[in-house]
Parts: sequence; structure tokens; C-alpha cells
Amino acid sequence: MKKTLLAAALCAIAALGSAHAQQAEGQWLVRARAVHLDSANKDSTGLDLSINNKWIPEVDVSYFFTPNIAAELILTYPQKHDLRAAGTKIGSLKHLPPSLLAQYHFTNFSGFKPYVGAGVNYTRFSSVQLPAGVDIDRNSWGGALQVGVDIPLQKNLYLNFDVKKLYIKTDVSAAGVTLGSFKVDPVLIGIGLGWRF
Repeated sequence: MKKTLLAAALCAIAALGSAHAQQAEGQWLVRARAVHLDSANKDSTGLDLSINNKWIPEVDVSYFFTPNIAAELILTYPQKHDLRAAGTKIGSLKHLPPSLLAQYHFTNFSGFKPYVGAGVNYTRFSSVQLPAGVDIDRNSWGGALQVGVDIPLQKNLYLNFDVKKLYIKTDVSAAGVTLGSFKVDPVLIGIGLGWRF
């Protein structure tokens, strides 16, 4: 009986110690990343539409509900792109693509912390400058997928590598007639630093 009580007490102490270690890490994680946006440029309008690839800044905020489960909000400011038809610039636009993802963080690896995520992306197109009579839908809702890893550098500071796939599309019209859809559907490859508190 004493051995059973002793074992139970040791298990409780170990569990409290583990919970305290996790709590010491903090429930918030803020990252700043440099992200390369590589667009899929899938066009069904017949115009061979495309936007340019570019590097963009990104900030995200994660909240950990448990050591493994977190939610991440991904933010940037409106990004300007040239819009081309068959390689020729026909205009420009800005897009703001905030995303919200649910994540699972793997905690059984020593030295690094991989994670996967899935969620939703909302994109707002603005400052649209296109030839007369040509227009696009200003709003897009789509899925978002993610895989990444946090590598501890020192207490509460992490090096982060992250890859996301966003599903972004807009309908294109000319003289009020819908020509088809243009899917940006970018892959975003990012590197940055994270601070947990």
C-alpha cells in the first residue's frame, strides 16, 4: 500500500513538474517572418492571367490551449502585385490575406518542435487598376494548410521555418460578363524568429 501511494505521489510530482515547465514557456508565441509568395496562377478566363511572385513581411500570433493544440492568426499589410495577361502587364492590385489556423504541435522531439496546421483564409482585393470594363471580385474565402518547425535558440526564442498553401481565387468579368476565375493559390515559404511568453 505504501509503495502504491509513493508511486502515485511521484507520478503527481512529475506531472506537476511537466505542467509547470509547459506553463513556463507561456501560452503566447509571436513570430516575425520573411515570406516568399509563389503564385500558382491558374486561369480559366482564356486571358492567361498571372501575378508576380515576391517577398513579403509576415507577423503571426499563436495561442496555446494545451502543449499540443494552438490557434495561429497570420497577418501582413496589403501587398501590391502587377497583373499580367500573356506576360504583358495590364494593371495592378493589392491583396490582404489574413489567415486563421488550428495547429497541432509535436512535443516528443528533442531540439526542435514541428507542427501542422489547417484553417481558413480571407483575402480582400483593393486598389484594383485594370483596363476599362475589366473587373474582379473583391473578396475570396478559401482553405489554408501549413507545416513548420520551431527550433529553440535560447530561452523563449525560436528560429522558425514554415510552409503554407493558401487557396485564393477571384472571378474576372469584362463589360459585366463573367469570363472565368483566376486562382492565385500561392505557396508561401517563410523563415523568421519567434518569441514565446
